[in-house]
Amino acid sequence: MKYRRLTKEQFEELHQEFINFLATQSITADEWAELKKNKPEVAETELDVFSDLVWEGVLNQAEYLEHFAPQHIYLFRLAEDEMHAIVVNVKNEAVDITTKEGYNWLRENLMDERVEFLQADKDYSEDKNGDKFKMIEQGAVITKGELYRYFDELIN
Repeated sequence: MKYRRLTKEQFEELHQEFINFLATQSITADEWAELKKNKPEVAETELDVFSDLVWEGVLNQAEYLEHFAPQHIYLFRLAEDEMHAIVVNVKNEAVDITTKEGYNWLRENLMDERVEFLQADKDYSEDKNGDKFKMIEQGAVITKGELYRYFDELIN
């Protein structure tokens, strides 16, 4: 397995897609029930293969990632050849931007000397989707990029 197995909730959400996946493997509903009962290791493998296919599709389409920490916002635009990062650092220990109050403080104090903006580009490794997945596993979430574009326009 390249990524990680989907959660029970994710499988429930993708129930029809999983049925279609099994159909492409020529596995009927009865055969699936039989596999789960008598060959659980084969059923587990099918779940893993489906999970990897879903993750691969999601990661191929991801264009932006965000990760919030108490004093930092990490914003990434996932270009074809590299990642473009914008980091917002809050140098005020009393502010936790993961809270509503802290985020409001940041919005009201963007030009404060305690707010720092950094930019960087980073090449992907040989496994571009693996790089994206690793960031998601560390807490980043896929977004539409509104915050990235806002800060990109603000600092450039």
